[in-house]
Amino acid sequence: MFYQILFRSALRHLDAEKAHKLSFAALRGAAAVPGVAAAMGRVLGPREPELTVRALGQEFPGPLGLAAGFDKNAESPDGLAALGFGFVEIGTVTAQPQPGNPKPRLFRLVQDRAIVNRMGFNNEGSALVAERLHHQRGRRRPVLGVNIGKTKVTPEAEAPADYATSARRLAPYADYMVVNVSSPNTPGLRNLQGVEQLRPLLAAVREALAESGHASLPLLVKIAPDLADEDIDAVADLALAEGLDGIIATNTTISREGLSASEDEVAAAGAGGLSGAPLKQRSLEVLRRLRARVGGQVTLVAVGGIETPEDAWERIRSGATLVQGYTGLIYGGPLWPRRIHRGLARLVRAAGYASVGEAVGVDAPAPALTLAEDPAGRTA
Repeated sequence: MFYQILFRSALRHLDAEKAHKLSFAALRGAAAVPGVAAAMGRVLGPREPELTVRALGQEFPGPLGLAAGFDKNAESPDGLAALGFGFVEIGTVTAQPQPGNPKPRLFRLVQDRAIVNRMGFNNEGSALVAERLHHQRGRRRPVLGVNIGKTKVTPEAEAPADYATSARRLAPYADYMVVNVSSPNTPGLRNLQGVEQLRPLLAAVREALAESGHASLPLLVKIAPDLADEDIDAVADLALAEGLDGIIATNTTISREGLSASEDEVAAAGAGGLSGAPLKQRSLEVLRRLRARVGGQVTLVAVGGIETPEDAWERIRSGATLVQGYTGLIYGGPLWPRRIHRGLARLVRAAGYASVGEAVGVDAPAPALTLAEDPAGRTA
C-alpha cells in the first residue's frame, strides 16, 4: 500500500530511467551493509517447500525470477534476490561496451500497467561484467542467469563470433546462459531468430562454452512474441534438434494493439518494446504453442504480463517450469516477489499438489513433436 502511494504521488512523475537508477542505487546501498541482504532474504525469500523447483541443473528456491534488463551490468544480483526472487537474470550484456540509444528511452503507460523501452542494450561490456562477477565470488548469490546479445556495431554476418566472445567471458559465472535474439531495439537483431541464422549462432556459443570448460552450461534462447506461429514452431524444432536446454517466451512486443492509453501518450513514448499487462495474452499463446511442440523435453520459462499469483499459476499449468517478471516489479513494488510466491504456494496446496513442479504442463495438450522425430522427417 505504501509503495502504491509513493508510486502515484512521486515515482510516476520522475523520468522512468532516473527513477530506476535511484531505486536500484538505494537497493544496492542497503544490500552492501553487512547482513542486510541475508536478513531481507530470510524475510522475503521463498521459503515454502512446495515452491522449490529443480530445473536446468539447479535447485531454485522459488519459480519466480527477475527477467533480464533490470540489472544489465551485474551490479547487485544478491540485492535483487533479497527482494524474494528465486533467481536473477543479468544483462543483456554485449561483447563491447555501448551507451545504448539516445535518452529519453524508457516510458511508462500507467493506465495499461505497461512500459515502453528502447534502451538498446546499454551495458558496460562482457569483459567488465565478467570482472565484476569475479569479484562477487564468495558472496551469497542467487541462481544466476546471464543474458547475452549482439553489439550494435557488429555486422549481422559476424554475430556468431560476437556472441561467442561474451559467452566465453561470462560462462564461469553463469548457472545458465541466454542467447537474446529478440530485442526490437538493436537493428537487425530479430533477423537472427530465423533458423538459418540461429543455428550457426548457437553452434558458435556452444563451441565457446566448450572452449572455456563449460560445455554442460545450460543454454537457452529468448524469442519475441511477434514471431509468426510457423516461426515459433521452427524455433521449437530447432531447440529439439540442437539439444537446447530451454526457451524463454517472450521478450517485449512492437505491437500497440488494445492499449487504454491515448494516441498522444503512445506516440509520445514512441518506438521500442512494450512490456507489462498488454503482453499477457500473446505471451501465454506463445508458451502454449511451444509446449504443444516440445512437450517436457525443453525447459520453458514464461515472461510477459505476469502480475498476480494466478497469472504465474496459469503459465506453470500451461507448461512453464519457471516464470519471470520485470514490469510487475515496477508497478507492484519491492514486496511483489513475495506476494507472488506466497500466492503460488496457496494455489499449489489448494490444487492438491506436493510441489509446484507437479503442476507444470497439466493443462497443456500432448506435444505434436517428439525428440525422436526430426523436423525434416528423419528418425534420430
